[in-house]
Amino acid sequence: MLHQLSWKVGGQQGEGIESTGEIFSMAMNRLGYFLYGYRHFSSRIKGGHTNNKITVRPTEVRSIADDLDILVAFDQETIDVNYKELTEKGIILADAKFEPVKPEDSKAPLFAVPFTEVAAELGTTLMKNMVAIGATASLLNLEDAVFQNVVDDIFGKKGEEVVQKNMEAIARGHDMMNELLGDRVGEWALAPADGKRRMFMIGNDAVALGALAAGTRFMAAYPITPASEIMEYLIKKLPKFGGAVIQTEDEIAAATMAIGANFGGVRSFTASAGPGLSLMMEAIGLSGMTEQPLVVIDTQRGGPSTGLPTKQEQSDLMAMLYGTHGEIPKVVIAPSTMEEAFFDTIQAFNIAEELQLPVILMTDLQLSLGKQTVEPFDYNKIEIRRGKIVTDDIEASADKAYFKRYEDTEDGISPRVLPGHLNGIHHVTGVEHDETGKPSEATGNRRAQMDKRFRKLEALKFDTPVYKNTPHEEADVLLVGFNSTRGAIEEVQERLNAQGMKVNHAHIRLIHPFPSAEMAPLVAKAKKVIVVENNYTGQLANIMKMNIGGHDKIEMITKYNGTPFLPGELENRVKELTR
Repeated sequence: MLHQLSWKVGGQQGEGIESTGEIFSMAMNRLGYFLYGYRHFSSRIKGGHTNNKITVRPTEVRSIADDLDILVAFDQETIDVNYKELTEKGIILADAKFEPVKPEDSKAPLFAVPFTEVAAELGTTLMKNMVAIGATASLLNLEDAVFQNVVDDIFGKKGEEVVQKNMEAIARGHDMMNELLGDRVGEWALAPADGKRRMFMIGNDAVALGALAAGTRFMAAYPITPASEIMEYLIKKLPKFGGAVIQTEDEIAAATMAIGANFGGVRSFTASAGPGLSLMMEAIGLSGMTEQPLVVIDTQRGGPSTGLPTKQEQSDLMAMLYGTHGEIPKVVIAPSTMEEAFFDTIQAFNIAEELQLPVILMTDLQLSLGKQTVEPFDYNKIEIRRGKIVTDDIEASADKAYFKRYEDTEDGISPRVLPGHLNGIHHVTGVEHDETGKPSEATGNRRAQMDKRFRKLEALKFDTPVYKNTPHEEADVLLVGFNSTRGAIEEVQERLNAQGMKVNHAHIRLIHPFPSAEMAPLVAKAKKVIVVENNYTGQLANIMKMNIGGHDKIEMITKYNGTPFLPGELENRVKELTR
């Protein structure tokens, strides 16, 4: 039996490829397996090659597999593009309709299975994916009943007849594959799972659920890949809690609406990707100057301009830190797991209101859209902190002066009053202002207000700014990353340590303010520091050099072709740098 199975389905976009992977994944997840799935898809509605690669284990998995055990192909391009990933025992299942041809250098057996023909006999070619699921069940020696509750959930609303037709398609595919395989049935069976029920979600779901748990009741956003699922999730959920989602005309409106709602006392936010973040820069500066809370989710993708809308990249880092003109305090957070995406979203809202500033929670396409098994979140850990919102009565000023909304306090955090509060009237403006908000260009006031705003960062509370797996006091190599590279780095660390190399791992979760006190000792105790990131210029490596030095030992492994790191390729590149 296999400890790990790698399964991929591919074809033309819009032909049910995603649903095929979804049905297979849901069934395996409900059996208690851990899964990690990553979709390759084109930036168009229909057409163009797409595939979904899913790694399945009885134990936790957080990265894409290097190789491939089973390839399910609905067109020739899927075979031509993906066959080289197949292991020595790999197998190709292809729809007989397109008369599949195996490449000359492929050793994997190819089985032409009439997916489309069988589906047509059952009433509609749309069910060809279910026939393919049945063929997969034969390879894994799974009972058809494994898929029953998944089919019920997906097709139940369409009636019992539709459910039965889909189950029949699975059964036909299963029987047909049994005949073709003969004594090889079940050769790709997995070791048993524990049967425990776990969540199965993408990172955008975790962020959206985190926003809901944090108490947000308003989201303003413009649809954009790969952030749209956050908005789509909350469109369904927020109204049940008295909240609302507004699809704005652009990202400028989305950010300013979120600022306005926060000004009114409603926890609010927006979500976008690189192009949208560019448009929000002025609004982010407004949040910083007016000291209004603002949470922005940036789901990084390939750039610049429209770039690679559906591909992996981590190149927005410098823009998040330094994109606004002028200087404002801000916080930039980078979760690396589903659990962190959930809880860091809650932290983002707490920090934004406590420190009264913009907080950017950055993910990337792999984390945003990669789907994986997740242990249930511990909701008892949720803490809501709203900061210095004035709820007590405010005495009327004897000289009728405005409320000191921007009072120069010791910690830099001023009392925040919501609209309508008696005697709380004050100015709110994007120009420099005095303690009551009235515009002021006086040099002394400018210095006092700038000092006050930046002093707030000293009060920042953030759990675990750096995730550390550092078994060695003195390391040959310290691997550093952020966001979705964590899974691949973890696997490479385990492999290299098993080979006798002393490898530590640090994953930075708080990008700004940079956690120098956490990172400097790790860098100092490593012979070589290798920063792993999906961009061209090594943005995280440069930020590390700016904050803690280490120029003589910091090196970079970058990848910017739109695809995530695979553990095998990363392992080889680390070895090249450490020879």
